[in-house]
Amino acid sequence: MAEVSWDRQAGGQLSQAAQAELMNLCEEQFIHMEKLQNEMILSEPDFNENPQEQSVNRFLATEAELKQWLSAEPQFLSASAEILLQAGRAEMLKLCNELEMVASCYEARINKLRETKEIEQKLLEEKKRVFAAARDHVERLKAEREKAPVLSVLQLTKEKLRKMKSYQEKLTSCLGDVLEKHVPSLQKEVGVNAKKKKNVEYEITEDLISLNEMLEVLMNKVLNTPHDPYVTIDRTFWPPYVELLLRHRIAARHQENAFKIRLENFF
Repeated sequence: MAEVSWDRQAGGQLSQAAQAELMNLCEEQFIHMEKLQNEMILSEPDFNENPQEQSVNRFLATEAELKQWLSAEPQFLSASAEILLQAGRAEMLKLCNELEMVASCYEARINKLRETKEIEQKLLEEKKRVFAAARDHVERLKAEREKAPVLSVLQLTKEKLRKMKSYQEKLTSCLGDVLEKHVPSLQKEVGVNAKKKKNVEYEITEDLISLNEMLEVLMNKVLNTPHDPYVTIDRTFWPPYVELLLRHRIAARHQENAFKIRLENFF
């Protein structure tokens, strides 16, 4: 917006005749004001009258004066064109200053709105790109799902199950080999226990289960009843094997019942 410039100095001084006329008008107005003030003082009622009635009279007088001013036609301050031109120029300069301030405020507001609009447009474009990418991804997944037959999905699932069972069997076989190699068989110790019964702290009987079977019982209990994974220790559980599992943190004892153990969580 182009700034509007005004010549504030040109015509800023009145001639002597115009100044004299303006001074005379001011004196006349001052005399008229003194006259009105004296009339107002003389028309003031006595203070002994009713204050409420006095307020009503003032209100009526003010209302009548307001109606008179509204019905009166405006008059020029002076008949001199020079004085009227000077007064109009002053009012015009004042109005221009106010308009320039308003225009500056609106221009700053427009700039702020323009910046906000640019930011919102960038966010909108970004959201459109994200939405387009998500829609393309969904369409691609739908197309792939429609193309893939149900039979291939079932075959893939069966193959995964077969691999998992094979891996489980392999782990079980490895575990059995390790136990057979490093843990003595209880059935082989029955005869030795009969000869050295006095030196053995825990008696080895034929109804005891092996460590491999003990681990299998604990694992089956966890898989079948995960809400209650504890197994009650009976006479088939050899105490040294139980102590071995507890010390190596393979199994954990029940907090309230010492005759129950469960397989530890390894994840």
